[in-house]
Amino acid sequence: MSSDTAAAPLLTVGFDLDMTLIDSRPGIKAAYQALSAETGTFIDADEAVTRLGPPLDEELAHWFPAEEIPAMADRYREIYPTYAIEPTPAMPGAREAVAAVQALGGRAIVVTAKHEPNARLHLAHLGIEPDAVIGWLWAEAKAGALREYEAQVYVGDHVGDVRGARTAGALSVVVPTGPCPEPELRAAGADVVLQDLTALPAWLEEYVAARPV
Repeated sequence: MSSDTAAAPLLTVGFDLDMTLIDSRPGIKAAYQALSAETGTFIDADEAVTRLGPPLDEELAHWFPAEEIPAMADRYREIYPTYAIEPTPAMPGAREAVAAVQALGGRAIVVTAKHEPNARLHLAHLGIEPDAVIGWLWAEAKAGALREYEAQVYVGDHVGDVRGARTAGALSVVVPTGPCPEPELRAAGADVVLQDLTALPAWLEEYVAARPV
């Protein structure tokens, strides 16, 4: 365990980023359109943003030959800050949800499949201030970071987030604000479904009050 996680607070809540804390569709669409224009390769950006959650390479595989994907992924990440940060808004209740964890004396961490430097740019631009940001992790791989930070709860929007939480032994809290509808999230094993993040502070207070001391 790293030194900054040695003295874990009693409460640690993890959050996914895309379509959980931020509505990344406008920015990602703009970045794909720029990559398409630069490379001359058709990318249906409107279709691509309906599949947010999995790693970038999986989406690029729809548009580029396998041997080109590493270079295209690198280029996408390079141009991403220019096109994607400014147009991307916070999801309703995102700032308040992170702040609610911290107001209870807890630690809020972001665990995302996104390129970590770009994830940090989004959060800084939107004034969302988690205690740690861990990138490049998807689905079950998120469990490593959740365990390292001793997260009891992981909040996401995708069945991959449910799998990550369950693999880590954390409570899976989901919001159906991304590509996965509520029935699909429940079928994947989500423990709690909230309408959106505006409902998280009240739920969190109840969760903390009910936890054994």
